Amino acid sequence: MSAITTAAPVVPAGSGRRRRRGRWNGPLVAGLILFGLIVALALCAPLLTSQDPIKQNLQAAFLDPGAPGHLLGTDALGRDVLARLLYGARVDLRVGVVAVISPLIIGSLIGLVAGWFGGWVDAVIGRIVDMVIAFPFLVLVIALVFAMGPGTTSIYVAVTLVGWVAYCRIVRGQVLVAKEQEYAMAARASGLPTWRILLRHLLPNVVLQAIIFSMSDIVLTLLAIVTLGFLGLGVPPPTPDWGTMIQEGQQFLLTKWYMATIPGLAVVVTGLALALIADGIVEKANQ
Repeated sequence: MSAITTAAPVVPAGSGRRRRRGRWNGPLVAGLILFGLIVALALCAPLLTSQDPIKQNLQAAFLDPGAPGHLLGTDALGRDVLARLLYGARVDLRVGVVAVISPLIIGSLIGLVAGWFGGWVDAVIGRIVDMVIAFPFLVLVIALVFAMGPGTTSIYVAVTLVGWVAYCRIVRGQVLVAKEQEYAMAARASGLPTWRILLRHLLPNVVLQAIIFSMSDIVLTLLAIVTLGFLGLGVPPPTPDWGTMIQEGQQFLLTKWYMATIPGLAVVVTGLALALIADGIVEKANQ
């Protein structure tokens, strides 16, 4: 009786790698869906509620969630919590995202220059960076906003003055490695202008890590905005803001838990969505 042998299937070289590349990036997809849902709710606020987020009605104060016309209840001044939550998301998300763009651009460009030129240029920039990072991010932002006065402009300026150093350090480290690569050395040997080498050849290859970090930085900036609102240094009232909602509701936490808990959960969920996006981008870059 002869044995029947079955030839093992031949797996093309690189097919496993292609399959790995074709897999769904779970964290990135989940983060984008969750963050997209949050943004959609904020943008569609006028369609989701007819209540005015700043209109007071003392006769309807402290209504519990589920009350007629007030799905999430009302606060101490009779303002609809759902309306303030949705319109507050518009304010906090806009400020959080916009406040990160300037540090990202400024810090990346400074880090690009420091890493490329080195020498005394790198030394001077390094000393400035060391002075800024000697103070905690949140403490320094609060101090600057306190000095300049509350408002979105103060938040933008404070976050920019403090936040650029992180992007500078990230991009500088990437440039120190990238400028020794063959493509950078070839660009330098070809006599291209320095600005073109930096912006056309180096920057696209080193900025990815800074963009990944910006996802986490938005979370930190959002936390700073909420903290400033809690301290009365954020968006001026009566404009709705998650930090202000938490501050106004914390004194009623035992009896009217929803006033502070709901905006607090909104901050946590938004932070989770951005963290998932950052993890997903890292995973995608490492594939």
